Amino acid sequence: MPSPGPVDPRIDPTGHRIDAVDARLLLALSESPRATVLALAERMGMSRNTVQARLARLDQHRVLGGFERRIDTAALGYPLVAYVTVQVTQSRLDEVGAALGQVPEVLEVLGISGQSDLQVQVVARDADDLYRVAGELLAVDGVERTTTGLVMRRLVDYRVEPLLRRIAAGPG
Repeated sequence: MPSPGPVDPRIDPTGHRIDAVDARLLLALSESPRATVLALAERMGMSRNTVQARLARLDQHRVLGGFERRIDTAALGYPLVAYVTVQVTQSRLDEVGAALGQVPEVLEVLGISGQSDLQVQVVARDADDLYRVAGELLAVDGVERTTTGLVMRRLVDYRVEPLLRRIAAGPG
C-alpha cells in the first residue's frame, strides 16, 4: 500500500484547510483580538459577510482556541509553572486523565511518547503549594511515578504567528 505522503500543515485535524486569506485573517485577529467583524473586513479589504463566514467556519472547525490560554496564571496568584511527566498503568490511562482533569491547578494533560505517558502542566502559588499539587497527582489511582520540572524562565512564549505568516505568504 503506498504511503499517504507528507502531511499538509495547512490542514487542521478536522480536515479544514487554512488558506492564505484565513492566515491573514487570523493574523489580524491576533494583532487586534477585540476588533469587530467590520473593522477586520475594512483592514483586510474584504466584505463583512465574507469575513463573518470565514470566522464562523474557523470557529466551527475549532481553529480558534479558547480565551483561557491568554490569561496569565501569575495574575491569578499562581506564579509557579511546572511540567510533570507521569507514568501510568496503561489500562487506567483514561481514568487517570479524567482524575487529573479534576485538579484545579492542572492546566493541560498531553499523552506523549517515550518513557513517560503523560505531560502535565501545573501551576502553584509557591514551592510548598507545588509540593502539595505534585502529591495530589501522585495519589491518583493508576499513577505509578511522576517527575516534576519547575519552569525557571520562559524563553519563547506560546505563539503561532510565524506559522500564520508563512501560510499567509503563500506556497513556498
